[in-house]
Amino acid sequence: MRYNWQNPEWPHFEYNLSNVQTILYQYAQEVSLLAGAVSQLPDASFTDLLIDLMVLESTKTSEIEGEILQADDVRSSIRLNLGLPHADMNVSDDRAKGIAELMLDARHTFNQPLTKDMLFRWHRMVMMDETSSVEEIGSWRKNSEAMQIIAGAIGREKVYYEAPPADQVEAEMERFLAWYNQTQSKGDPYLPGPVRAAIAHLYFESIHPFIDGNGRIGRAIAEKALSQDIGSPVLFSISSTIQSNRKEYYRMLNLCSGYSLEITEWIDFFVNILYKSQLESKNLILFILKKAKFWRDYASHINIRQEKVIHRMFEEGPSGFTGGISAKKYMSLTGCSKATATRDLADLLEKGILYKLPGEGPSTRYDIQY
Repeated sequence: MRYNWQNPEWPHFEYNLSNVQTILYQYAQEVSLLAGAVSQLPDASFTDLLIDLMVLESTKTSEIEGEILQADDVRSSIRLNLGLPHADMNVSDDRAKGIAELMLDARHTFNQPLTKDMLFRWHRMVMMDETSSVEEIGSWRKNSEAMQIIAGAIGREKVYYEAPPADQVEAEMERFLAWYNQTQSKGDPYLPGPVRAAIAHLYFESIHPFIDGNGRIGRAIAEKALSQDIGSPVLFSISSTIQSNRKEYYRMLNLCSGYSLEITEWIDFFVNILYKSQLESKNLILFILKKAKFWRDYASHINIRQEKVIHRMFEEGPSGFTGGISAKKYMSLTGCSKATATRDLADLLEKGILYKLPGEGPSTRYDIQY
């Protein structure tokens, strides 16, 4: 097989944007609508929204690569880095710490040029728990062996892609960074943010400059491009939607990393992913607005134990607390007795804060009524 970087015209991608003109217009409209919805949030709720989005992006971008992180660990790491209360001071998962640092750094520096040092810093964050190949953490890959994307059963493996040799990475990344930073301005020709993000992601993944962590960093680069386009950090999670379309995502990356530099199909796919991400973010923003209203209405009507449990339930996001809250879970979260848990739950039910979930079982379960 031959790959895109072996084409004499590399990296001059070809594409037609006629198929995405409507979706680009809808995307731009949603940017304004999301900004308007968020402007209604109190400062504390806005902070909660940003944290929820970073937690979602952190866990999903890791999940795409087969790493399962606990949302609680990531959230605590983010809050700790922001100097906010309720942070668990004893997060032991270095992967959660690292990806949390990446999310924060990417958002704090979104309007700065993308540089080699920034990428090296991001790579050290992504690889925080790694102990092997230390010399290649925070630097371009150096191994002379071919960097290949391989999948399939043992003995029947298939090479889907082979990246440029390590001795070409420095020059390739210098050219990539020059292109990325030159296209940040809205000059002529102007690249719409979603289109620039799509090209940047494919371009970076084609070079595959690091020994590991390329996917997570590549998606952070795409998010940076979107944020630069609108002048503020994006209010949705790219990786959440990509994870839901993971097979097609890898299929399209493989298809458009071939010898041809025609990438219209990739741009069509990626722009639609971004638009879906926006629509999904609406649910999260609506949830945050409801949560803000809840605390405004009920904060003074519950005790410290009840407040702690409801905070924990809200941390699960729009999907809710898995299985609802039971007296046993309540006891575990608060350290109280069964009698106290039962009494507290009955009080929340009477006040209309909780409602009983349907179904039979050894214990009654509840969810938040809001």
